[in-house]
Amino acid sequence: MEAFEALLGRRTVPLPKLGEPGPDDATLARWLEAAAAAPDHGKLVPFRFLIVRGEGRRKLASLLERALLSERDSPPPGELEKMRTNPLRVPLVLIAWAELRPDHPKIPEIEQIEAVAAAVENLLVAIHATGFGAKWATGFPAYSPTVRQGLGLPATGRIVAIIYVGTPKAEQALPPRPAVADIARLWPENRPFGAGDGS
Repeated sequence: MEAFEALLGRRTVPLPKLGEPGPDDATLARWLEAAAAAPDHGKLVPFRFLIVRGEGRRKLASLLERALLSERDSPPPGELEKMRTNPLRVPLVLIAWAELRPDHPKIPEIEQIEAVAAAVENLLVAIHATGFGAKWATGFPAYSPTVRQGLGLPATGRIVAIIYVGTPKAEQALPPRPAVADIARLWPENRPFGAGDGS
């Protein structure tokens, strides 16, 4: 798939519309190579990925359920059900986390997290380019100390994305995208770029 086609065609696939099969190891390794090509100030390599598949998905579901029950008083039944079932809906879950160096003398934490987010976007485009689908999620599990500890992440580890991956069950329509003129302005003129005025 050509680069612009992959970038412009990438879309989030809802969990109910993802299923088997998942990728083979060679395809997964290629995705992770694409992730590792992300911009990375100082070459700190803060991006890390946990690969969860097979029986590991049940253990992840159990951890998410346990965390929600221990950290939230009377969680809504729908939220608890999501924790129990989401990891089991897809053949593969990738947990992207930041291996932070909070005291780095030159590179602040925000730039380290930005590098992880860039790696996640590279990963999502690579997933789409190879015919698979994915959903980037965060929510409660991404910010839960119980989940972080249960996954064996260090105290400085921060979950940036929980990526649910599978094969799309049907073609997904592209969502509306903002016009270039809505997101880019010429400076110092302070007028939209690409508004058909020869700019």
